[in-house]
Amino acid sequence: MEKNKALLIIDIQNDYFEGGSNRLCGSEEAAIEASRLVKYFRIRNLPVVHVQHISTRAGAKFFLPDTIGAEIYHSVSPKDDEPVVIKYTPNSFFKTDLKSILDSMNIKDLTVCGMMTHLCIDTTVRAAKDLGYNCTVVYDACATKDLKFQEESLEAKDVQLAFLAALYPYFAQICSVDDIVCGTQEN
Repeated sequence: MEKNKALLIIDIQNDYFEGGSNRLCGSEEAAIEASRLVKYFRIRNLPVVHVQHISTRAGAKFFLPDTIGAEIYHSVSPKDDEPVVIKYTPNSFFKTDLKSILDSMNIKDLTVCGMMTHLCIDTTVRAAKDLGYNCTVVYDACATKDLKFQEESLEAKDVQLAFLAALYPYFAQICSVDDIVCGTQEN
Protein backbone atom coordinates (compact mmCIF):
# COMPACT_ATOMS: atom_id res chain seq x y z
CA MET A 1 0.00 0.00 0.00
CA GLU A 2 1.55 3.25 -1.16
CA LYS A 3 0.61 5.31 1.91
CA ASN A 4 2.79 3.05 4.10
CA LYS A 5 5.88 3.44 1.89
CA ALA A 6 8.98 5.57 2.45
CA LEU A 7 12.25 6.19 0.64
CA LEU A 8 15.31 5.55 2.81
CA ILE A 9 18.45 7.23 1.44
CA ILE A 10 21.55 5.91 3.17
CA ASP A 11 24.87 7.76 3.30
CA ILE A 12 24.89 9.59 -0.03
CA GLN A 13 27.54 11.95 1.30
CA ASN A 14 30.30 14.06 -0.23
CA ASP A 15 33.22 11.85 0.84
CA TYR A 16 32.00 9.16 -1.58
CA PHE A 17 32.43 11.42 -4.63
CA GLU A 18 35.31 12.85 -6.61
CA GLY A 19 37.47 14.92 -4.28
CA GLY A 20 36.13 13.05 -1.24
CA SER A 21 38.12 10.88 1.13
CA ASN A 22 36.57 7.54 0.06
CA ARG A 23 35.36 7.75 -3.54
CA LEU A 24 33.17 4.86 -4.65
CA CYS A 25 32.84 3.29 -8.09
CA GLY A 26 29.75 4.69 -9.77
CA SER A 27 28.82 7.14 -7.02
CA GLU A 28 27.93 9.92 -9.46
CA GLU A 29 25.65 7.65 -11.51
CA ALA A 30 24.01 6.26 -8.37
CA ALA A 31 23.37 9.79 -7.08
CA ILE A 32 21.67 10.74 -10.35
CA GLU A 33 19.37 7.73 -10.04
CA ALA A 34 18.75 8.39 -6.33
CA SER A 35 17.71 11.97 -7.15
CA ARG A 36 15.12 10.54 -9.58
CA LEU A 37 13.73 8.46 -6.72
CA VAL A 38 13.63 11.48 -4.43
CA LYS A 39 11.61 13.41 -7.03
CA TYR A 40 9.27 10.45 -7.53
CA PHE A 41 8.56 10.15 -3.79
CA ARG A 42 8.23 13.91 -3.25
CA ILE A 43 5.75 14.33 -6.13
CA ARG A 44 3.59 11.63 -4.53
CA ASN A 45 3.93 13.19 -1.06
CA LEU A 46 5.54 10.00 0.22
CA PRO A 47 8.09 10.26 3.04
CA VAL A 48 11.78 10.61 2.27
CA VAL A 49 14.11 9.76 5.17
CA HIS A 50 17.82 10.54 4.98
CA VAL A 51 20.56 8.71 6.87
CA GLN A 52 23.88 10.45 7.47
CA HIS A 53 26.89 8.58 8.78
CA ILE A 54 29.20 10.49 11.11
CA SER A 55 32.41 8.68 11.96
CA THR A 56 33.62 9.10 15.51
CA ARG A 57 35.85 6.04 15.77
CA ALA A 58 39.56 6.51 16.30
CA GLY A 59 41.51 6.56 13.04
CA ALA A 60 38.50 7.30 10.82
CA LYS A 61 39.44 8.88 7.50
CA PHE A 62 36.06 9.95 6.14
CA PHE A 63 32.66 11.25 7.34
CA LEU A 64 34.48 13.13 10.06
CA PRO A 65 32.27 15.40 12.18
CA ASP A 66 31.77 18.96 10.94
CA THR A 67 33.46 18.38 7.57
CA ILE A 68 32.20 18.99 4.04
CA GLY A 69 32.87 15.32 3.32
CA ALA A 70 30.27 14.25 5.88
CA GLU A 71 27.56 16.48 4.38
CA ILE A 72 24.74 14.94 2.35
CA TYR A 73 25.41 15.18 -1.39
CA HIS A 74 23.69 18.12 -3.08
CA SER A 75 21.51 16.14 -5.51
CA VAL A 76 19.66 14.38 -2.67
CA SER A 77 19.71 17.18 -0.07
CA PRO A 78 16.91 16.90 2.47
CA LYS A 79 14.03 19.33 2.52
CA ASP A 80 13.27 21.01 5.85
CA ASP A 81 10.42 18.61 6.61
CA GLU A 82 12.39 15.44 5.80
CA PRO A 83 14.00 13.65 8.74
CA VAL A 84 17.76 13.16 8.84
CA VAL A 85 18.90 10.25 11.00
CA ILE A 86 22.49 10.46 12.24
CA LYS A 87 24.20 7.11 12.65
CA TYR A 88 27.64 6.05 13.83
CA THR A 89 27.71 2.43 12.63
CA PRO A 90 26.76 0.68 9.36
CA ASN A 91 23.30 -0.29 10.69
CA SER A 92 20.95 2.69 10.28
CA PHE A 93 18.73 1.36 13.08
CA PHE A 94 21.45 0.77 15.69
CA LYS A 95 21.20 3.37 18.48
CA THR A 96 19.27 5.80 16.24
CA ASP A 97 15.69 7.02 16.13
CA LEU A 98 15.06 5.58 12.64
CA LYS A 99 12.56 2.95 13.80
CA SER A 100 10.57 5.44 15.87
CA ILE A 101 10.48 7.87 12.91
CA LEU A 102 9.23 5.15 10.54
CA ASP A 103 6.73 3.86 13.10
CA SER A 104 5.36 7.37 13.70
CA MET A 105 4.58 7.52 9.96
CA ASN A 106 3.14 3.97 9.98
CA ILE A 107 5.73 2.86 7.41
CA LYS A 108 5.74 -0.81 6.48
CA ASP A 109 7.54 -0.72 3.11
CA LEU A 110 11.01 0.75 2.59
CA THR A 111 12.51 1.62 -0.76
CA VAL A 112 16.25 1.74 -0.06
CA CYS A 113 19.10 3.35 -1.96
CA GLY A 114 22.50 4.74 -1.10
CA MET A 115 26.03 3.79 -0.30
CA MET A 116 27.90 1.42 0.30
CA THR A 117 25.97 -1.59 -0.94
CA HIS A 118 28.29 -4.11 0.72
CA LEU A 119 28.18 -2.48 4.13
CA CYS A 120 25.55 0.05 5.17
CA ILE A 121 22.88 -0.95 2.63
CA ASP A 122 23.32 -4.65 3.38
CA THR A 123 23.41 -4.21 7.16
CA THR A 124 20.44 -1.85 7.28
CA VAL A 125 18.26 -3.96 4.98
CA ARG A 126 18.92 -7.09 7.05
CA ALA A 127 18.06 -5.19 10.24
CA ALA A 128 14.91 -3.78 8.61
CA LYS A 129 13.77 -7.29 7.71
CA ASP A 130 14.32 -8.40 11.32
CA LEU A 131 12.17 -5.46 12.44
CA GLY A 132 9.33 -6.45 10.10
CA TYR A 133 9.75 -4.01 7.23
CA ASN A 134 9.35 -5.03 3.59
CA CYS A 135 12.35 -3.76 1.64
CA THR A 136 13.08 -3.01 -1.98
CA VAL A 137 16.69 -2.16 -2.83
CA VAL A 138 17.11 0.02 -5.92
CA TYR A 139 20.34 -1.32 -7.35
CA ASP A 140 21.17 1.46 -9.79
CA ALA A 141 20.79 4.06 -7.03
CA CYS A 142 23.44 2.27 -4.93
CA ALA A 143 27.23 2.23 -5.15
CA THR A 144 30.11 0.34 -3.61
CA LYS A 145 33.86 -0.05 -4.13
CA ASP A 146 36.53 -2.57 -5.03
CA LEU A 147 37.38 -4.86 -2.14
CA LYS A 148 40.32 -7.06 -1.26
CA PHE A 149 40.31 -10.17 0.91
CA GLN A 150 43.60 -11.90 1.59
CA GLU A 151 45.25 -11.95 -1.86
CA GLU A 152 42.03 -11.75 -3.85
CA SER A 153 40.68 -8.53 -5.33
CA LEU A 154 37.05 -8.02 -6.23
CA GLU A 155 35.86 -5.30 -8.57
CA ALA A 156 33.02 -3.10 -7.37
CA LYS A 157 30.61 -4.52 -9.97
CA ASP A 158 31.20 -8.03 -8.59
CA VAL A 159 30.86 -6.83 -4.99
CA GLN A 160 27.58 -5.11 -5.94
CA LEU A 161 26.20 -8.22 -7.64
CA ALA A 162 27.22 -10.55 -4.82
CA PHE A 163 25.61 -8.45 -2.09
CA LEU A 164 22.42 -7.82 -4.04
CA ALA A 165 22.15 -11.52 -4.85
CA ALA A 166 22.55 -12.35 -1.15
CA LEU A 167 19.72 -9.96 -0.20
CA TYR A 168 17.28 -11.28 -2.81
CA PRO A 169 14.63 -12.58 -2.28
CA TYR A 170 14.52 -13.19 1.50
CA PHE A 171 15.68 -9.79 2.73
CA ALA A 172 14.60 -7.56 -0.15
CA GLN A 173 13.20 -7.27 -3.61
CA ILE A 174 15.72 -5.80 -6.04
CA CYS A 175 14.78 -3.42 -8.84
CA SER A 176 15.92 -0.42 -10.88
CA VAL A 177 14.80 3.19 -10.64
CA ASP A 178 12.99 2.76 -13.96
CA ASP A 179 11.06 -0.18 -12.51
CA ILE A 180 9.69 2.19 -9.87
CA VAL A 181 9.18 5.43 -11.80
CA CYS A 182 7.75 3.65 -14.85
CA GLY A 183 5.42 1.60 -12.66
CA THR A 184 6.67 -1.92 -13.26
CA GLN A 185 7.71 -2.55 -9.63
CA GLU A 186 5.45 -2.65 -6.61
CA ASN A 187 6.81 -2.94 -3.06
